[in-house]
Amino acid sequence: MEKIAIFWFRRDLRLTDNAGLYYALKSGYKVLPIFIFDTNILDKLEDKDDARVTFIYAQIAKLKATLEQMGSSLKVFNTNPLEAFKTLSTTYSIAEIYTNHDYERYAIERDLEVKKWLNSNGIAFYSYKDQCIFEKEEILSNTQTPYTIFTPYSRKWKEKLNDFYLKAYPVEKYTNAFLKIDKLPLFDFESLGFIKSEVKIPKEQVDLEIVKKYTENRNFPSIIGTSRLSIHLRFGTLSIRYLAKIALKNNETWLNELIWRDFYMNIIFHFPHVCEGKSFRKEYDRIEWRNNPEEFEKWCSGKTGYPIVDAGMRELKETGFMHNRVRMIVASFLTKHLLIDWRWGEAYFAKKLLDFDFAANNGGWQWASGSGCDAAPYFRVFNPRLQTEKFDKNLIYIKKWVPEINSFEYPNPIVDHDFARKRVLEVYKKALSPN
Repeated sequence: MEKIAIFWFRRDLRLTDNAGLYYALKSGYKVLPIFIFDTNILDKLEDKDDARVTFIYAQIAKLKATLEQMGSSLKVFNTNPLEAFKTLSTTYSIAEIYTNHDYERYAIERDLEVKKWLNSNGIAFYSYKDQCIFEKEEILSNTQTPYTIFTPYSRKWKEKLNDFYLKAYPVEKYTNAFLKIDKLPLFDFESLGFIKSEVKIPKEQVDLEIVKKYTENRNFPSIIGTSRLSIHLRFGTLSIRYLAKIALKNNETWLNELIWRDFYMNIIFHFPHVCEGKSFRKEYDRIEWRNNPEEFEKWCSGKTGYPIVDAGMRELKETGFMHNRVRMIVASFLTKHLLIDWRWGEAYFAKKLLDFDFAANNGGWQWASGSGCDAAPYFRVFNPRLQTEKFDKNLIYIKKWVPEINSFEYPNPIVDHDFARKRVLEVYKKALSPN
C-alpha cells in the first residue's frame, strides 16, 4: 500500500497561503486532507443552532467541492481526533501528519495526545505557525522576557516585521500532490446534532474603504466602520499574512488590531494560568463579586435600563456580533456596575460570539475588569451615558436595537451609576490593598 501524508484542517479553512498544507504538499507523499468535527468541543456547545457550527460545515463543504474539482476530496469525521486517526490508520498507510499550531489549552493537550499515539505507531507529526505573524518566543523584550504591555510589544513587532513574515505560502504550485481519489461522502449537517442557524455571516472580502477610514470610524457602532472579518480570521478562511499586508499599506490603526491578536496569543502561551480561569494579575482573584443571577440575566437579555448596554447585548444575541467599542462598555458595566465576575461575561461571550477566540476574549474581559495585562486601571469605570454622548449621540444604534427606549415598556436603570461607581471602588480597593 502506498504511503501517504495527511493534512489536518483546523483553524485554517482555506487552500491558499496555508503553511501546514504547503509543507504537506511538498513532503514527497500524496496528501489526503481531513477535517474532524471534534465531539470533545461540539458536545460542550449548549445552543444547538450555533451559527459557528453552521459556518464551519458550509466552509468544509466548499473546501471539499474545490478539492474534488482537482480530482481529490476531503475526508470528514464526526468524532474525537484520536479515534479519527485510529480509523485512518486502518484504511491508509500513513507516513506523516501535517497541521498548523493552535495555542489554546485544550488544543495543546489534544495535539500532545495525538502526537504521542502517532509517534508510537511510527507516524510523524508536524505542525506550523499559520494563524499569527509572530508566536511563542519570537517577540521578547531586550531582557528576553515576554511582553505584558501592548505598546512596547507592538513596537518590537513592527521592528521585526519584514517581507519574509508576510510572504504567502504558494500552495497552488503543488496541488498535483493531493491524493487522487473518488469523491468521499459528507454526512448531513443534522447528524452533527445541530440545526442550521439563520444568522448571516459577513463576507470574507476586504472593503478597502472601510480599512482606510477605520481610524476615524471605528468607534461609532451606528456605522459599518469595522471590517467584520474577525470570524474569518478566527477560522482561517482568510490568511493573517494577507490581511497584515493590506493593513500595512492602508491603515496603521487597523494593523494594531491585528497585532492585538498576536499579543493575546503571546499572553496565553507565556502565562498559562489565564487559561485556567485565573486573573492575569493574581491579586484580582481576591475581589468579592456580588454575582447576582437576576442582574446577570437582565444584562444577558439587554434589559438593564442602560440603552447603550442593552443595544449591545441584543445585537450580540441576534447576530453573534458586537461592535468593539460596545464590547468594552458592556464588559465594564457587568464587572464594575454590577460587580459580576468577569468570568461570567467571558463564558457568555464564548457562547454567543461568531468570532469567539479564547485568547482575545479572555484578554478583553480581563482588560475591562482591570485584572489583565495592560488593563484599564480598576478605578476607570465607563459611564454609559457619556459613552453614548461620545459614540452614539443621535441614538441611531440604540434605537435600532432598543426601539422601546422612550416608552413605559423600557425598564428603569438596574443600578444608579454614581452609587455603582462608589461601590466598585470600595470593593476593589479592599481586595487590592496590602494586608
